[in-house]
Amino acid sequence: MKYKLLSALLFPFVLLAQGYTSYFTGNSTNITTNTENGICLMGGATEHDNAMRWLLQKANGGDIVVLRCTGSNGYNDYLYTDLGIAVNSVETLVITSVAGATNPYVLDKVAKAEMIWFAGGDQYNYVSYFKNNALEDLINQHVNVKHAPIGGTSAGMAILCGKYFSAQNGSVTSAEALSNPYNQYVTLGIDDFLDIPFMQNVTTDTHFDNPDRKGRLVTFLGKMATDYGMRSFGIASNEYVAVCIDSNGKAAVYGDYPNYQEFAYFLQSNCQNTFAPEVCQTNSPLTWNRGGEAVKVYKVPGTMNGTNYFQLSDWQTGFGGTWEHWTANNGALSQTSGTPSTCTLALEDFSKAAVQVYPVPFSDQITISGFENAMIKVYDINAKLIYQKVSSNATVIDTQNYDSGIYTIVIEKNQKAMTRKVIKN
Repeated sequence: MKYKLLSALLFPFVLLAQGYTSYFTGNSTNITTNTENGICLMGGATEHDNAMRWLLQKANGGDIVVLRCTGSNGYNDYLYTDLGIAVNSVETLVITSVAGATNPYVLDKVAKAEMIWFAGGDQYNYVSYFKNNALEDLINQHVNVKHAPIGGTSAGMAILCGKYFSAQNGSVTSAEALSNPYNQYVTLGIDDFLDIPFMQNVTTDTHFDNPDRKGRLVTFLGKMATDYGMRSFGIASNEYVAVCIDSNGKAAVYGDYPNYQEFAYFLQSNCQNTFAPEVCQTNSPLTWNRGGEAVKVYKVPGTMNGTNYFQLSDWQTGFGGTWEHWTANNGALSQTSGTPSTCTLALEDFSKAAVQVYPVPFSDQITISGFENAMIKVYDINAKLIYQKVSSNATVIDTQNYDSGIYTIVIEKNQKAMTRKVIKN
């Protein structure tokens, strides 16, 4: 069997009135391990075993939490025993409401997890139940403060990016999106949910070969280029393909090519002076040509060991793939052989050595300096986001109303993040 996902009959801990059901496998005594950043994006069919092993290893034997809004325990045995990577426990939490998402039991389990995995389903359930509450804060802390692995498949992959297709009004086909980029089904969330390294300016899409979703992802990127005046980026996977992104932004592609036509796609609007679509408006078909080079695409075959890759730190460097140009002309998508991207990312990296946080410990205020135009976030000891602002050097934060204790400062720029833990007297 090429890939597998086994279901096991477990003894669920059911609290339907409180909006969640728990299925637990393994050691009930929590442990804490040293985790490593890692992101795994699955295309939506059954999981690629080697990609899942890659992600599990970054949990370093800790506790795994599977988040889903429908279904049951199908991941428990698969992650606990079938892949041969030792973990302390696997717990699936099926969350069916905001009350379930913010239940103290659920929050405690997510806070203690060494790895989080999002199952498939309807991504708008995740958005509806997890966004703008304590669970969202904990997931973002898991990645940016704890530096722990995270991943998802299908709907779970769809939300692991800064510019996401929310499916608020249901799904949308390529034909529908290309014929009218502003129809009611093209619903995008912009920088208001999960904050994943290297994914802040990216839109993801799944099931890229079945059905064909190339046209709708191009439409998403064209609409963002039009509405926000920024170069847009996309990552997409065929159904049996996984993209695994390490802490340096190397995105390895897993699949079973050449036995199957299994690819991942890395899309970026070209860095021409005028890069937005020629026609992107309500009730008109999309035209995005720009001399036949509107969207640069690096198409990467997925292999069993993930040998082919693309580098998200520069969006130029890759191995094993081929470049293509994608355009839309009066609502019709075209794909031709292309040339490599020569674009450079708009933001310059910042030096960790130059960033200063003082005084430590602090009392009524704290100053952060040594950077330009970075996102500053402050989390309290419960992983609640209490401050967020894009600032230039230097930023002074009034902390008179902060309680005594430990706080985490996250500084983000150029799709990278650094953290500082500080204490208030």
